[in-house]
Amino acid sequence: MISKDYYSVLGVAKNASDEEIKKAYRKLALQYHPDRNPNDKTAEEKFKEASEAYEVLRDPEKRRTYDQFGHEGLRGRGFSGFSGVEDVFSNFGDIFETFFGFGSQPRGRSGRRVYRGEDLQFRLQIDFEEAVQGCDKEIQVRRHDSCGACQGSGSAKGADQVTCPACNGFGQVRHSQGFFSISTTCNQCGGAGQIIKNPCRKCDGQGLVEGKHRLRAKIPAGVDSGNSIRLAGEGNAGAFAGPAGDLYIVIDVKPHPHFIREGNDIISRASVSFPLAVLGGAIDVETLEGIKRLTIPKGTPSGKIFRIRNAGVPDVRGYGRGNHLVEVVIDTPAKLSKEQENLLRSFDDISKKRDKGNVFHTK
Repeated sequence: MISKDYYSVLGVAKNASDEEIKKAYRKLALQYHPDRNPNDKTAEEKFKEASEAYEVLRDPEKRRTYDQFGHEGLRGRGFSGFSGVEDVFSNFGDIFETFFGFGSQPRGRSGRRVYRGEDLQFRLQIDFEEAVQGCDKEIQVRRHDSCGACQGSGSAKGADQVTCPACNGFGQVRHSQGFFSISTTCNQCGGAGQIIKNPCRKCDGQGLVEGKHRLRAKIPAGVDSGNSIRLAGEGNAGAFAGPAGDLYIVIDVKPHPHFIREGNDIISRASVSFPLAVLGGAIDVETLEGIKRLTIPKGTPSGKIFRIRNAGVPDVRGYGRGNHLVEVVIDTPAKLSKEQENLLRSFDDISKKRDKGNVFHTK
């Protein structure tokens, strides 16, 4: 992920409209496109920077996250930029066709056009404490891998591939009418640019086979349900030895029997007796960090909320920690002994005598 300000990279204001952002990117992508600047590393880097900036600012949710939390916020949501120019092409192929009339798909060693593999999603359920503290998890995913028999080419070993006669290896056919020119995917080769005469028996010419994989995923402290973690390159392999997609692990946190989470704060309830609430005292409270002592002042009403600072959930982006909020609930006993009843009646009589002078009568 680049460290530059995305708005500065595209040369637009922070309140720029979607159309202004699109127009700015179109101009930069055309200027620095690798096909127009062969073997120019500087132009290639600027092309990648502009594409990353556009990828964030064109997406309303990513743009809101970036505006509020910057690059760190995007990392917390699983976006870490493009790994290279091929990654840009695999994500923006359709956009380039719309902008310029060519897709610029990269080619593999066989000369056949390659395609980035699909991203995968895996739902992972973890315990409440694991979400708070972070953990390492082993998962098993099914995905498409590059065929080992043909190295992803789709052709049988030793077999040659033939350049598609319909598109001359470009994978696209251009249709012109007057001043207008439109490029479409070649129907004969499916956009590959090459035709397989003798397909690989193991993958039936697809270049891909299905397999199971065990992966270890590091879950950061502070994740919540709905958060996703990106494992780059762990998705489906790309067709014809193209780059693999990414794997997104979507988190589902199990509820806790005593705690409720609101943002980075933890909320729990604590029952106290009527005498303790009236006279004051101290109680033990269960928190994420173990038992903590909480002082209850005299005359505490039911529903009073006390705050234990920095005892909540760590922020997943590293911005501090939440608090633990304890709601005090006065426990009303269902059964009383005779002695307890007499004491309460005496208390009630004393209270009535004390409050008698404060009673207001209406005329």
